[in-house]
Amino acid sequence: MELSHLITFVLISSVFVISPGPNVIVIISTSLQAGKKRGLQTVMGTSVAQALQLAIAAIGTAWFLSLLSQGLFWLKWCGVFYLLYLGITSLRSFLRDEQGSKSTAVGSFQRGFWTSLTNPKTILFFSAFLPQFVTDSASYIEQITLLSIVFWLVAIVFDSLWALLAGQTKKLFAGRDITRIENGISGGLYIAASGLLASSNRV
Repeated sequence: MELSHLITFVLISSVFVISPGPNVIVIISTSLQAGKKRGLQTVMGTSVAQALQLAIAAIGTAWFLSLLSQGLFWLKWCGVFYLLYLGITSLRSFLRDEQGSKSTAVGSFQRGFWTSLTNPKTILFFSAFLPQFVTDSASYIEQITLLSIVFWLVAIVFDSLWALLAGQTKKLFAGRDITRIENGISGGLYIAASGLLASSNRV
């Protein structure tokens, strides 16, 4: 694969990763609410889920993806209700002026993992996007593997930057009691992520 071809792929992948979606919103929300450490643990969750999605997209045939579409429909709505639950929980803490449950490493990882895994648009995007960059210069499997790894690394880098940026924003308010505001913002972001996932087309 030519270097220019790979650079084009990286640039397009970067635009897709940076664009606000359920993953980015949940990473930012977690970092604002619990700090950059928990945000990065959320990134670990989204990254593991994306690795699974890339593997499915890479080995999946058109027949397999068609068969999977009905399951993706239900998976998507599980994700919608999960994000809605997170949003309502945070907003309830905001309205009652409560601290809310303490964020844990496992909880942060699971939040990222399930949010990413229940976004069916990702698998469909991978299955349509990756093959467009495959050429006759090498074997299909080698190129798909390379493209998948590159995309995965791009996603980890930019998602981590979102977590660090949001975590730094939280750090600016260290020493101030802004838990209620954080709960309100996080609740709104979770519900926005739920809406984005619910409005994803055709699935």
